[in-house]
Amino acid sequence: MHPQELAVHTFQQKFGSPPAFVARAPGRVNLLGEHVDYNDGFVLPAAIDRATYLAFSPTNGHSTIHAADFGEQAAFSDSTVASKNQQDGSSLPEWARYPAGVMWALLQAGLDAPALNGVFSSDVPRGSGLSSSASVEMVFGVAWQKLGGWNISPMRLAQLGQQAENKYVGVNCGIMDQFASACGQPGRLLYLDCRTLDWQTVPLPVDVSIVVADTTIRRKLTSGEYNKRRDACETAVRLLGEHLPGIRALRDVSLLDFDRLCNILPDEVEKRARHVVTEIERSRYAIPLLESGDLARFGHLMNECHASLRDLYGVSCPELDIMVSLAQLLPGCYGARLTGAGFGGCTVNLVQNDQTTAFALSLAKGYTARTGLQPEIYICRASAGASLVE
Repeated sequence: MHPQELAVHTFQQKFGSPPAFVARAPGRVNLLGEHVDYNDGFVLPAAIDRATYLAFSPTNGHSTIHAADFGEQAAFSDSTVASKNQQDGSSLPEWARYPAGVMWALLQAGLDAPALNGVFSSDVPRGSGLSSSASVEMVFGVAWQKLGGWNISPMRLAQLGQQAENKYVGVNCGIMDQFASACGQPGRLLYLDCRTLDWQTVPLPVDVSIVVADTTIRRKLTSGEYNKRRDACETAVRLLGEHLPGIRALRDVSLLDFDRLCNILPDEVEKRARHVVTEIERSRYAIPLLESGDLARFGHLMNECHASLRDLYGVSCPELDIMVSLAQLLPGCYGARLTGAGFGGCTVNLVQNDQTTAFALSLAKGYTARTGLQPEIYICRASAGASLVE
């Protein structure tokens, strides 16, 4: 059953009437600019046609949220949300902290988040690196915008979702995931300056497809590895700042200056920072290559990105490396790399349209032969951002 149908069907079962509204928020895939959003860099994501759907209606008192995909329920209100508790005083389960965090962030911003009954379902795989958490945050943001009667820009909604994840859930993520889910446009990539929040769209060349390959290996962001990388970047800025006054983030450090000063950094910090500085350089090159249709050179940047994430940033894993190395050898593949935070999840592949089916079959077969695992391969379209479903 499609997740929208499942959400609506389960709502009818749970609450005894059809939902008043349905909202949708997509997952995202990032083609270039990985682990640079929290370093004020440039990113190139797209919203994809896999999404979280929320069937919802206004109610009185407290919000009751049911997760249809794993059969759990949580209840909270504006009086319990700050303490991360349910109505009965028990702690919110981890999955419920994403919608509850959005309520908390909206209330902090002075926006009304009225009680709702809601059922959500998603075909964005959890823990896959396609930003299932951001799609949950944005779908609840759209719902509360409808019920609260206020109107803010998609970018502002993305910022509040980021605040929920940073301050409430405890994952120190950048703005990219929520931005892509909120601001996606059909058929187009999004190019975002993570410092100024200026952004533009770039057409995805018509003769290529985005193919996402799920290793089925799952990672857990809140385990701390993500935050350790962010800490290393902040340490690098502090130490480099003693020689480069005025820098605010690694975005402000040129590759020339970094090479000149890198010996002042501890080894691990130097590796983490080198990935970020070189990845920001790659991202700057991306737009003219896409606009001129130079997919070979753009794909080469994707391949370089994966090697950097593997060797310098330390966020790959054997299964991701196998998936990428297999893809890079297949006909029609311009570039392949891990996408998302890493430690498991998915790869993103830029593939010639007339080769996508053969590519997907060969990649799945090769991956199973090497790992014994059955991957999921998705041929994706760039899709619209979060909104009510008409």
